[in-house]
Amino acid sequence: MAPVKPGFRPSMTWLHDWSGLVIGWLLLAIALAGTLAVFRPEIGSWARPEVARAAVDPVESTQAAIGWLSAHAAKSPAWYLQPANDRSSTTQALWLDGNDYVTRALDPRTGSPAGIRDTLGGEFFYRFHFELQLPYPWGRILSASAAMLMVLAIITGIVAHRRFFADFFTFRPGKGQRSWLDAHNLLGVAALPFHLLISFTGALTLANLLMPWGAIAGYRGDEAALRRDLYPAEVTRAATGRPAPLVPIGPLLRRAEQRIGGHIGLISVIDPGDASAVISVTSADDDRLQIAHHVISFDGTTGRILAEQVERRPVLSVFNAFYGLHTARFAGALSRWLYFISGWMLTGLIATGLILWTAKRRERRRGRGFALVERLNVGFVGGTPAAFAAFFLANRLLPVAMAGRQMAEVHAVFWTWGAVLLFGAIRRPERAWTELLTLSAAACAAIPLVDIACGTARADGPGLGVGLTALLLAAGLGHAARRGWRPKLRAMRRERAAVA
Repeated sequence: MAPVKPGFRPSMTWLHDWSGLVIGWLLLAIALAGTLAVFRPEIGSWARPEVARAAVDPVESTQAAIGWLSAHAAKSPAWYLQPANDRSSTTQALWLDGNDYVTRALDPRTGSPAGIRDTLGGEFFYRFHFELQLPYPWGRILSASAAMLMVLAIITGIVAHRRFFADFFTFRPGKGQRSWLDAHNLLGVAALPFHLLISFTGALTLANLLMPWGAIAGYRGDEAALRRDLYPAEVTRAATGRPAPLVPIGPLLRRAEQRIGGHIGLISVIDPGDASAVISVTSADDDRLQIAHHVISFDGTTGRILAEQVERRPVLSVFNAFYGLHTARFAGALSRWLYFISGWMLTGLIATGLILWTAKRRERRRGRGFALVERLNVGFVGGTPAAFAAFFLANRLLPVAMAGRQMAEVHAVFWTWGAVLLFGAIRRPERAWTELLTLSAAACAAIPLVDIACGTARADGPGLGVGLTALLLAAGLGHAARRGWRPKLRAMRRERAAVA
């Protein structure tokens, strides 16, 4: 590691370079997964072509799902449901089977998962974005740490770059290191407010995992008291062991909709089939920036209201506003596409930063450290699009009725990822760049082609969105592969001579 030069700006440059490098590969995957998660419901609908997209009544779809769960998950201590809506074609159900949680998509008309391929859909990218497919809480801690370092890298980058905004209007292709710096600067400035906002709110939403001491000190370790204050409408009752049927769910949900004044976003049924059952209904605040949950808890056997609350406490309202900004659930179609495009720019910003790190040091490369960074750059930057494309391809190519299909799709991502990282480690970087970018371009282009070949292609919103995005990404990656991403040594020498 090079020593820090004296002075404030050189110190910021050193901090920017190394903070970005240490967490850059992880940030690249987090940013790309988060970008795809903007369209989580739409990807879920695309991933389940067996369910036709049509207008559905959330109450009727929930009623059908409760009927199926009553017959097939009666022994589960809790059911959690997200009703189908205008963005999601299925009802999402989660329940406990033994010691394992099961998540399935249910047909909104029949309430059954029969005939629907078992897939996480967009939920995979959403969960990977902040959990990294790791056990709780380690994945979330890593994601929160990465977000904090991203904020640090952005701020130090602004300070370190003297002509930050002036160079926004400058791009010089084919100039080696200078071109990478221009591209890095352009991607940084064009969506700078988004980059700062998404990084800061990402760190804030998981800050309790990094800094839990305030809550621990304030409540002296009493987690039950903390939960009661955070969720005052939550009702917990011990199971009695006396069986009792649930109240008819349809009229109860209609009553909840009237009190909420809008649609329902989440239904939980605790201890279904027991005399102490509790049904909690939470409002869908998808059209609001500040998530102000309206929660009503009902007695599961009588329908009597046990508790009701609308969250208006100032501190939690501010937190919910930041959370809403990060998840973009409030956003309409145009705003979601702006989030999506800005997310791609953030991913490109991270990728160009990683490449620029090696471009600046190529002439004086020494030792194994540089070689390790260079080869990891090839695998992560060149191969991660192929790994994520493998999820979409596996969704279409794996047998619909395959046992363990849901995790097989996830395994396809990580097997592909491992293969491209290994390839980048053993192949000469100048060749591996072109070959892995070509592979990623081919994998993305294959998504709509395989969709058509499998007879599952649909000309609806999710189908067109996934297909066109995949083709555009394939075209960009293919262009990069054709031009070659490896900075030319002669161009770098000319650049250094011109600067000197």
